[in-house]
Amino acid sequence: MSDVKQQIDDLRAELAKHNHRYYELDDPLISDAEYDRLFKQLQYLEQSHPEFASEQSPSQKVGGRVSSAFQPIKHKLPMLSLDNVFNEEEFGLFLSRIKDRLALDEMPALVVEPKLDGIAVSLFYQNGKLAYAATRGDGETGEDITHNVLTISNIPQVLANVDAPEQIEVRGEVFMPKASFEALNRDAANKGDRLFVNPRNAAAGSLRQLDPNIAAQRGLDFYAYSVGFYDGGTIPGSHLGTMRWLASLGVPISPEIKKCKNPTECLDYYHDLVDRRNALAYEIDGIVYKVDDFSHQHALGFVSRAPRWAVAFKFPAQEATTTLQSVDFQVGRTGAITPVARLEPVFVGGVTVSNATLHNMDEIARLDLRIGDRVVIHRAGDVIPKVVRALSDVRPEDASPIALPSHCPVCGSPVEKLEEETIARCTGSLVCPAQLKESVKHFVSRRAMDVDGLGDKLVEQLIAKEMLRDVSDIYRLRLSDLKLLERMGEKSASNLLAAIDKSRKAEFARFIFALGIREVGESTSRTLALSYDSINDLIAADVDSLMRLPDIGPIVAQHICNFFSVDTNRELIERLQSLGVEIVYPPKVQEGAAQLSGKTFVITGTLNRYSRDEIKGLLMREGAKVTGSVSKNTDYLVAGEAAGSKLVKAEQLGVAVISEEQVLGMIQGQ
Repeated sequence: MSDVKQQIDDLRAELAKHNHRYYELDDPLISDAEYDRLFKQLQYLEQSHPEFASEQSPSQKVGGRVSSAFQPIKHKLPMLSLDNVFNEEEFGLFLSRIKDRLALDEMPALVVEPKLDGIAVSLFYQNGKLAYAATRGDGETGEDITHNVLTISNIPQVLANVDAPEQIEVRGEVFMPKASFEALNRDAANKGDRLFVNPRNAAAGSLRQLDPNIAAQRGLDFYAYSVGFYDGGTIPGSHLGTMRWLASLGVPISPEIKKCKNPTECLDYYHDLVDRRNALAYEIDGIVYKVDDFSHQHALGFVSRAPRWAVAFKFPAQEATTTLQSVDFQVGRTGAITPVARLEPVFVGGVTVSNATLHNMDEIARLDLRIGDRVVIHRAGDVIPKVVRALSDVRPEDASPIALPSHCPVCGSPVEKLEEETIARCTGSLVCPAQLKESVKHFVSRRAMDVDGLGDKLVEQLIAKEMLRDVSDIYRLRLSDLKLLERMGEKSASNLLAAIDKSRKAEFARFIFALGIREVGESTSRTLALSYDSINDLIAADVDSLMRLPDIGPIVAQHICNFFSVDTNRELIERLQSLGVEIVYPPKVQEGAAQLSGKTFVITGTLNRYSRDEIKGLLMREGAKVTGSVSKNTDYLVAGEAAGSKLVKAEQLGVAVISEEQVLGMIQGQ
């Protein structure tokens, strides 16, 4: 028996500590689900062993102590809490107890509405005007928060109906909408301030500010859920009637409130709100069910801290507390290195969770996270679970820091993370198996090596059959290999091999673009191709020389140098060349081409030796201007095959028309 007493004492002490953190400091140490588990365990032990009952037990109390920073306000009627149920069986027992106590054959009508995740408040109106507002406090006495409640725009300071009772206390929930919460935390992050844990704690912290200007900026809202004390008038005889009457006075009520006539309707409402929970503009953590008829409520009465005629049917918890056991680093298809938390398994959001995303190293630093920490996990619907908080107050002494790996955990290439960037990446884009599919798709794309016929599905097959381990294996494919693939006949295989063979002759700019260097697009690839005589010269370039080129800044220059500093990337380029890939370099530009400076060119039609973009790049390098339309200011029209309307217009305006060979001669100073 002494063991049971010790268990009860330990649970009471632990719950008292958590009540202090939750109600008085607005800084909980554990999730609501963990608190509910401890509370239910205490209730079970106390009910099984009534000899250890105590009025000082947390199971017999409501809320927390009143802060000395606020004036105390004595409630005219106690503000109680609600008992909870967590599954349909427990809810069914609640309904059965109601029927039995009322001696009814059928369940009485219940009014249902969302259980808002906010802070309970009392609004006291005298002769229709708001006299004061108070928190629930310990249920008997609350804190005067009138100065902050006056800043909440949807709380009326004067009731709309002069026939309201002379004195009436409206009870409800102040809450912070999701949008306001997200904006508040964004602002806090920008300022380097501590983030709020959740909207409930943000709302509670806002109401307990001494400066009302702070509460005014927080975007708080309010919904009424009952009437407490009233005098000098009457109210309707049912809960739903009273709520609608409050709405007629200008007091906001939940738009989701409705009456249910039987258990089926009650459960349908529950499941509907579970499905819509994440789409609501505010957080809810369950459904509140109340007997509608006030005469039934009076007959049912109260227990020590809660009414018998109401219950909160809690949703599966979206947050839970567990231990961070380790951190792994995964490589995404674009090379992003993402830390993943490995957790002690915990049930949250309806499933058992053992992994959670940590996003990036900046997020780990923001959370001040260590391996071994107790952490709060959040999972909403089908959203990937994430770590939202580390409980540093209970951090073990052997908790260890989390370090970004210096090399890719998949391919061993160096990991790149520039100071200006949030995401770390593997630099082995062409050789990293985690990035293989994306690197092949980019390599063979039309504006890169232009391998016609090598689409997504075929790339997936080749990778699955281990015929492609990196992009160089494209040039090792044989007819006999391709014929083994699904839906690949001999003709299709031959056509693909012909396209691969054609791609072996690659213009320098296309080849650079095909390598998939970070932030090196087609334009930058053309700039590099025109600025360096060979791929080896480009590989040898340093950051300073790259930054002297047009439109290449320090970040792109660093990406280029990082790419070519990786041994496996250089080896792959050599391997491509050994497999017959020939890089076609643009013509050398001679000094005589200075005559092009200031001249205006238009390029049209299909060229034979170079693409229009490459000719454009060569001309612009020499100071020429290249435009898209012919005008009287055009000096030359470079006309390829099927030149079309631009050729006609140039002839009408007397613009000089030259061929591809002629413009190349001008570029070469001939």
